[in-house]
Amino acid sequence: MGYLNSQDSGQTDQQNNAGSVLREGKEILIQAFNWESHKHDWWRHLEGKVSDIAKSGFTSAWLPPPTHSFAPQGYTPQNLYSLNSSYGSEYQLKALLQKMKQYKVRAMADIVINHRVGTTQGHGGMYNRFDGIPLSWDERAVTSCTGGRGNRSTGDNFPGFPNIDHSQDFVRKDLIGWLRWLRTNVGFQDFRFDFAKGFSPKYVKEYIEGAKPVFSVGEYWDSCNYHGSNLDYNQDSHRQRIINWIDGTGQLSTAFDFTTKGILQEAVKGDFWQLRDPQGKPPGVMGWWPSRSVTFLENHDTGSTQAHWPFPSNHVMEGYAYILTHPGMPTVFYDHLYDWGNSIHDQIVKLIDIRKHRGIHSRSSIRILEARQNLYSAIIGEKVCMKIGDGSWCPSGREWSLATCGHRYAVWHKQ
Repeated sequence: MGYLNSQDSGQTDQQNNAGSVLREGKEILIQAFNWESHKHDWWRHLEGKVSDIAKSGFTSAWLPPPTHSFAPQGYTPQNLYSLNSSYGSEYQLKALLQKMKQYKVRAMADIVINHRVGTTQGHGGMYNRFDGIPLSWDERAVTSCTGGRGNRSTGDNFPGFPNIDHSQDFVRKDLIGWLRWLRTNVGFQDFRFDFAKGFSPKYVKEYIEGAKPVFSVGEYWDSCNYHGSNLDYNQDSHRQRIINWIDGTGQLSTAFDFTTKGILQEAVKGDFWQLRDPQGKPPGVMGWWPSRSVTFLENHDTGSTQAHWPFPSNHVMEGYAYILTHPGMPTVFYDHLYDWGNSIHDQIVKLIDIRKHRGIHSRSSIRILEARQNLYSAIIGEKVCMKIGDGSWCPSGREWSLATCGHRYAVWHKQ
C-alpha cells in the first residue's frame, strides 16, 4: 500500500529536523548542464546565466560533478579533493559559486560516491587501490563483487568500475569529511546523490546527518513496469520502490520522481487517462508523497545527446504545464530553458511565475477534473486550474481568468 496524505502532514519533517526547506516545499530546481557541457568552458559559461536563473525563480541549480574524473562528464571520479575538472578550474568554480550566493541561488553538488576509479593495481590485478591521492584507500574500500576485498554491495553494481563499500567505517568517515568540505570550504549547499540504487539508503541518511546539506535529492532510477513495449497503467510497485528508498534515508532526502516522468511522457501522446490513478490521485510518487517528490521531464541521461529515455520533444511544454503547476518540487532541464529558443524559455518562466505568485508548493491540494484520452485538467491549491491535451476545455465559474497558454496547454488562476 502506498502513502496517503496523512503521511504528508509535515509532522515527519519536524520529527526528523529535516529543515524548513522540506517543510515549505517551495523548491524549483534547474539542472544546469547536459551531457556535452564539459566541452564548453562550463563554469565560466554558467556564471553568465546566474542572474537569469535567479530572475526566473529557481531556488537551486544542480551542477555537474565538480571533482577530477576519469571521464570528462564527471561520473567516474578519482581524486575527490581536486576541483580542477573538464568543466573548469577550481578558481572558476568558486567564482561561479560566489556569484550564485550573491543571487541567492543554492548550488547543488552532484555526489558520485557509488564507484571510484583506482590509481593502482591491487588485489586480482584490478585498479582497486587509491594510492597517491587524498582518500588513499586500499582494496577493502571496494566491494568484493567488483574486485575488491570489502564486503558485498548493499545495492546494485555499477558495472566496469570499482564500487565503493559503504559498510566500511573508514570509508563513511572519509566521505563525511569530504561532504563537509564541499559544504563549508567549497560552498555547495545542496546534494544530488548519483546512482542511489548502488548502496543502502541508510548510508545516505548518515551522510546527510554528517554534512547537513540544505536540500538533498536521490537518483533512484529503475525501470517502470511494462507489458511488452507498452507501459502498464498501474505503476504502484515502481513508485513504492522509490518511496522505500526515501524512507530508508530517514525521510531526510527527496527523490527524483521517475514514475511521473515515465507515465507523463506516455500520457502526452494521447493517453491522458493514465494521469489519474485508481484512487483519483496523480500516478507518480507525487500522488503518494509529494513533499519528497522531485518532478522532471528530462536529464543528462534520459535526454541530451544520450537520449536513453527521452520525453517527446513536441510535447515538452505540456509536460512543463503539468509539473510546474502540480505538487512535488519541479526541475527544469537546461536545454529546454536555454537551447530551445526564447519562446520556450519565456513560457517556462511564465509557468514558474504563476506557481510562485499563487503559492503552489510541494503539498498543494489537487483535484483532477478530467483524465481522458485527449485531455487532462486539474485544480491545484484551489488557486490554479490547468489543462493539457488537444481536447477543448475551460473551467466553469467567472472567478477563473486565463493566466497563460500555449501549444496544447492552458493555465487559469482565480482573479
